[in-house]
Amino acid sequence: MKVVHVAVGVILRDKQVFLTRRHENTHQGGKWEFPGGKVELGETVAQALARELKEEVAIDVLACQPLMLIEHDYGDKQVKLEIFVVDQFSGEPNSCEGNEQQWYSIGELSDIDFPEANLAIVNELKSAYR
Repeated sequence: MKVVHVAVGVILRDKQVFLTRRHENTHQGGKWEFPGGKVELGETVAQALARELKEEVAIDVLACQPLMLIEHDYGDKQVKLEIFVVDQFSGEPNSCEGNEQQWYSIGELSDIDFPEANLAIVNELKSAYR
């Protein structure tokens, strides 16, 4: 099975995280996620992250730090997620694809319905940003 390589941005401002909800007709539809997308051939993960966040939520990444790497098998799909904290950006995050969107405090993340692979991100954020 092919592994989908994804650049993920944890958009962070004042201990709040910007999330979007996946469209119902997509893999893991209806669940909340940290914005990002597939790394294309010939692209670095940083380039993919900047491109995806510009396309999805209309921000320009000014700086980001690696947070973690997650490899997860959903059974029907395998993903390799490279997660970055994006705490320096220009523009105001806004879903360009019509997804529901919301800022959540890090403390609220445990109550949100995420794809299983994202639960490790939530745990890491709660540890790092108490």
